[in-house]
Amino acid sequence: MVLRDLFIRGVHSIRQLSENSAGQKGWYRFLGNERTSEDVIIQNMRDRCAHSVKGRVVLSIQDSSDINLYNHKNRIKADDSIGRTNSPDKGLGFLIHPSLAVDACNCFPYGFSEVRIWNRSLEKQTKHDRRYNALSTDQKESYKWIESSNQTKASLSEAAMVIIVQDREGDIYEQFATIPDQRTHLLIRSKTNRRLGGSVKLSDKLSDCPLQGTYSMDIAGDKRKNQIKRKATFEVRFTETEVKRPKGADQQIAENVKLYVVEAKEIAHKVKQPVCWRLLTTLPVTTLSEALQVIEWYSWRWLAEEVFRILKEEGFNIEASELEKGWSVRKLCLLMLDTIIKLFQMRIAYEIPEEQGLPAGICFTESQSKCLDKQSERLEGKTEKQKNPYQKKSLQHATWIIARLGGWKGYASERPPGITTLWIGLRRFCDIYKGWLLSEDVSTR
Repeated sequence: MVLRDLFIRGVHSIRQLSENSAGQKGWYRFLGNERTSEDVIIQNMRDRCAHSVKGRVVLSIQDSSDINLYNHKNRIKADDSIGRTNSPDKGLGFLIHPSLAVDACNCFPYGFSEVRIWNRSLEKQTKHDRRYNALSTDQKESYKWIESSNQTKASLSEAAMVIIVQDREGDIYEQFATIPDQRTHLLIRSKTNRRLGGSVKLSDKLSDCPLQGTYSMDIAGDKRKNQIKRKATFEVRFTETEVKRPKGADQQIAENVKLYVVEAKEIAHKVKQPVCWRLLTTLPVTTLSEALQVIEWYSWRWLAEEVFRILKEEGFNIEASELEKGWSVRKLCLLMLDTIIKLFQMRIAYEIPEEQGLPAGICFTESQSKCLDKQSERLEGKTEKQKNPYQKKSLQHATWIIARLGGWKGYASERPPGITTLWIGLRRFCDIYKGWLLSEDVSTR
């Protein structure tokens, strides 16, 4: 019931999630109860994800973000559930590191194989104060990448293959030396210009590799990074190499690790900061098609950033929560993550061929589906191009309706509906559904 209400209403406010004062009390008691622990919620997420990926090849996309509650510092209780965040002066809250499992063939999301949630100390200490560089790997905050990878291996043990995808923060030698096995691979963007055998460095070795081919892709604009929207062309190179164990790494692990390196380098003369990805992977890369597959899989990291975007300002706005206990906010955050999966399932399912599609029951109840069908009749136009092209009771059919409610025009020639459009459509459908339930109730009397 909690997840259903979060999905259909899409708000952080307990008052708006509840129909009456009894409902509000129920929410507060649920979030405040110690038996409703973070571990129980996360384990439930793991179990459902594990059930969905049996026998499949999946990616586990990992990333981190902080939840900053500084604007509520006078209301929220300063207990052991919150601490300093990444903001240097106005940071108060906690950090979250989810592992999103998606299908390696079509990017369809199955859930979370792991979610790590923690907080730093309230004392403001720099890395120098904490003597961060002198700490062992398992004492550093970056160890979360290794812990998440190990838990993902355990959670997705019945998957045919698991490919763990991480950004530069995950470029840790201990991961490459301990995580991979016959059914578990790593795909991580290189953080440093690693020293290979002798005095050769990674960038020099790639420069000496022959050009294997080129490809093009659309680059989204990002004002924060001064990144313009453009069609970019990339040169692709790849090679096999051995990475040496750094001096500060655990001396008990392997001295060398064999990896494949794939470079996607943008050919641009008018771009100040052209894209250059150097991807380290334990997957064998011996052909251009295998290299392009690795690049495509890494590009799916945008899903993790979209999850955080919907969790924060452009969706639930968890950082505006009025809850007074950090533990309650943290649990609400986990429940929101679980709910966001449905939104992404709608988004990805819309682009999957209908014969591979999924039933609407994944996201909507039988009652909600009936209401959606009524909306479809109203939203469809007179011509074939303006009609819902999908079979009733399919997730694509429901997604088309939600997107139309969110302002999408509905033509096949239009670009597929985005996450924000679906979010707006869901919020509007919530109001429509309330009215529909009232009419259904009246008609039975």
